[in-house]
Amino acid sequence: MAEAKSLLPGYSERLAKVLAALRYEALPAEAVARARLCVLDGIGCAVFGATLPWTRIVADMVRAEGGKPEASLMGFAGGKVTASQAALVNGTAGHAYELDDIHKDSILHANSLAFPAALALAEVASAEGRPIDGRRFIAALVAGYEAGCRIGAAAGQPLFFRGFHPQGVNGVFASAAAAAHIMGLDAEGMLHAIGLAGSQAAGLMAAQEGAMAKRLHSGKAAQAGIYAARLAARGFTGIRDVVEAGYGGFLSSFGEKPDIARLTEGLGERWEILQVGFKPHASVTSIHTALDALAALMKAQDLKAADIAAIDAGISPMTYTHCAWPYRPEGVTAAQMNLYFGLAVMALDGAAFVQQYTQARLKDPAVLELIGRCTAHVEHEIADKGPAARHACRLTVRTKDGRSFTHEEWHRRGSPENPVTAADIDTKFRRLVAGTLPPNRIEAVIAAAAGLERAPDAAALAPLARL
Repeated sequence: MAEAKSLLPGYSERLAKVLAALRYEALPAEAVARARLCVLDGIGCAVFGATLPWTRIVADMVRAEGGKPEASLMGFAGGKVTASQAALVNGTAGHAYELDDIHKDSILHANSLAFPAALALAEVASAEGRPIDGRRFIAALVAGYEAGCRIGAAAGQPLFFRGFHPQGVNGVFASAAAAAHIMGLDAEGMLHAIGLAGSQAAGLMAAQEGAMAKRLHSGKAAQAGIYAARLAARGFTGIRDVVEAGYGGFLSSFGEKPDIARLTEGLGERWEILQVGFKPHASVTSIHTALDALAALMKAQDLKAADIAAIDAGISPMTYTHCAWPYRPEGVTAAQMNLYFGLAVMALDGAAFVQQYTQARLKDPAVLELIGRCTAHVEHEIADKGPAARHACRLTVRTKDGRSFTHEEWHRRGSPENPVTAADIDTKFRRLVAGTLPPNRIEAVIAAAAGLERAPDAAALAPLARL
């Protein structure tokens, strides 16, 4: 066949050079602060995620396999497993309950990808007498966010609309870059790690409607990053132009009309980790503005669930496709991904956190009855604003006494445009790990994350997150 034209000649090599050369000293204070919060949030998500059945199945499997004891399982007691096995379990745990951070443009939850891979390899380095200090660890995390988020943002929404799950597909680049950075690979090694990661990209969106498989996409991508970095360190070669190859490259295969400019804008100067937001609700990010709008409207009008005759959400085309499908009680994953279930529990409980997304609520008659009063449609004003407004919502509530109220939210709470505070992340962490970690350990994790850049050995985070 005729050779296909490269989408951006030399890009993968350029990216690898930037990532391999990235140092803590080049990062603005805001990026460092965001990385610290990502670490605390990542540990909280993983420790809570370790209590869930799908994570425990994966952990049981890797322990049955056996292997060299290299790295810890967050939220679990017992011995260590191999670094790649730890990334598999911890990545699954981090994404286990729709609580992990989110980069809107790439639709990526990078702290359940880069963080598990980096932490596992930091434990390996510590055991070998070459500890990774906190500053280097932060730089590795930022490198992971850069790779996964830039490449994912260039692929954009078309990747999702074609049925691929960004967490498993874009995610391999986040974990591979973080892993390669921890291992100290040079630009050539980083290039091959990225090139190998791209060939391991996988994940299908049908998993959102009930399967445990969605959680595994994150763990498998985190594991793939370690495989890629370790193989590259041994001289195993990857695709040198994996991002931009005109035929069989990542963007030419997964993207329909990739945003090539997104790959290079501010590369080495503007950091994607600053475009990451956190999740106050235990559900898919796309419905958070709808939940926020409903909560705000009910508070402002002093409404109770019993007052509501109908709820209608005007949303973006992507959110409509992603979340506005007829709810069926197929499992917790399906509930967390469904707009109508989220609106129902928010109306009934005034919250959509871990207590609302339980097996016991899936068939709750009160929830199912309220779901029957919920509808959604594509709001053309939102659609016309493009991908930047894909999380926006114009929500209308009609009451049983004939009143009608509308409330708009263009930026969900927790997004970079409408951020939560460090204190909010602290509170979320405490809520997630309460009852799992003892009080003194909770304080130790918070202190370790807050002072991460001063840590002589970042691997010290791992035992703090074990039982």
